[in-house]
Amino acid sequence: MNLQTLSPNPGAKHRVKRLGCGESSGHGKTSCKGNKGQKARSGSGTRVGFEGGQMPLHRRLPKRGFNNYDFRDVPGVVNVGDLDAVFEAGAIVDEAALRASGLLNGRCDYVKVLGTGAITKALTLVVKTASTSAREKIEKAGGSIQSPA
Repeated sequence: MNLQTLSPNPGAKHRVKRLGCGESSGHGKTSCKGNKGQKARSGSGTRVGFEGGQMPLHRRLPKRGFNNYDFRDVPGVVNVGDLDAVFEAGAIVDEAALRASGLLNGRCDYVKVLGTGAITKALTLVVKTASTSAREKIEKAGGSIQSPA
């Protein structure tokens, strides 16, 4: 097999639709956009939910009840593979250490450890929660998980 002999499967590639290339092309003159109007202009279109100036449905419907979105707890997520790459064996890993190492950025209410990757070092984690697979991998490597005070 040589690189120059490779080719895509038959029917896998299509010609690009060439717009505005004369009337005989089948896509000429108005370039499949019809005649005049807002949608025929470049950069045209309206935002999602726009109803031509009529009061949109999402504003017509009554708003009732409580939504907890603004008050939710946002987890800071870290994978065990990242912990293994950054920290030395025997290190105590808490939120401050994660922020100092660059593994945790921005706003978070608590730290959650997930089980993606492999860990070979015994680390002491001081975090609120960890997934089942992360807990198994950390304990198998000789580490432990403690809840913050």
